[in-house]
Amino acid sequence: MIAAHYSHAYYQFDQSQALLQRSLANEKEKHNAFTRRPVGGWRDGCEISRLARTIAKCNLQRRRLAREGAIYNGGPPVTVKEESQQQIDPNALTVVPLGHPWRLAAVVLVIVGVLLIVRSAIFNPNFQWPVVATYLFNPLIMNGLGQTISLTFIVMVLAIVGGTIAALMMLSPSKLLSIPAKAFVWLFRGAPALVQLVLWYNLSLVIKNFSLWVPGYGTVFSVSTNDVMTPMVAAVVALSLHESGYMAEIVRGGLKSVSPGQGEAAACLGMNPGLSLRRIILPQAMRMIIPPTGNETINLLKTTSLVSIIAVGDLLYSAQSIYARTFETMPLLLVVTFWYLAVVSVMSIGQYYLERYYSRDETRHQGGALAFAWRNVFRFRKNEVVA
Repeated sequence: MIAAHYSHAYYQFDQSQALLQRSLANEKEKHNAFTRRPVGGWRDGCEISRLARTIAKCNLQRRRLAREGAIYNGGPPVTVKEESQQQIDPNALTVVPLGHPWRLAAVVLVIVGVLLIVRSAIFNPNFQWPVVATYLFNPLIMNGLGQTISLTFIVMVLAIVGGTIAALMMLSPSKLLSIPAKAFVWLFRGAPALVQLVLWYNLSLVIKNFSLWVPGYGTVFSVSTNDVMTPMVAAVVALSLHESGYMAEIVRGGLKSVSPGQGEAAACLGMNPGLSLRRIILPQAMRMIIPPTGNETINLLKTTSLVSIIAVGDLLYSAQSIYARTFETMPLLLVVTFWYLAVVSVMSIGQYYLERYYSRDETRHQGGALAFAWRNVFRFRKNEVVA
């Protein structure tokens, strides 16, 4: 009975295929010469459509019977599982590791190179490591380190505020707001930081005094530019304006990454633009703003070394003032390098946890980049092939 049932199903399928070929030949003769559409059209009542539905039913029946485990081969029914077991012998498969000799050679060369560099740095007496240890916690060095960190913090806060305001002005539909903001970003982002430092430090060459004049009262007060534009003030002003140009683009990119539908949905709930920005737009944009802001903060920390040009007592200037007297240039520069690397490492860890906080919905399902890197840094995978 089973064999007869399958034989009838396959007979219907073969007859339908032959009938479809004959119908296609007939329709081809009636085909319009100026179009690819048959004369009768592809309507539901078309003979070809009816045949196609018949063949589709046969195919569905054939797949259903195969899923039930019976395939007619002219003999007794054989299940798909039994057929696959007869064709594949697991004992005949051999799993061998895929070799990577060039990768192994590259790893060995890198390890040997790093060991040679470390050995040369440790045993080279010209580095004067005892002198480095002596000046590592020198009070003058610690004071310069504090100046560097405080300058970075003040400048970054002002840059975030100024950059956010400039970004909102750039996104404004009013040309009176967007054009000045774009000009601000173009000017202070385009000029080098060192040039801006020297320019603001020498502002007294073009502006002698800062005065406030009120109509009817005259000059209310006047102060000399040299008294106001001290080296520290010049550094704060120059670096804040320089970083504000970069932060404006970072904030603008983060705000543009949020779908416009979020603001429209907030407006439908009755929120004003300010409340929508604080409660809806900015929290979502922070995922895109935090990573580049952290990188910009680290870059600003290193950029503060330029303020030694205008005699601000930062970390580098403190080291320069010491080796100008002792002529121990290399040990003091190594001390400066050590403290910069230490502060950057701490800031990188803080950036990682801040990113994880704002991306907690995503990191709940997939680990953070730093954790993933630590899990896989000393992990070697063996690729396998079947021979």
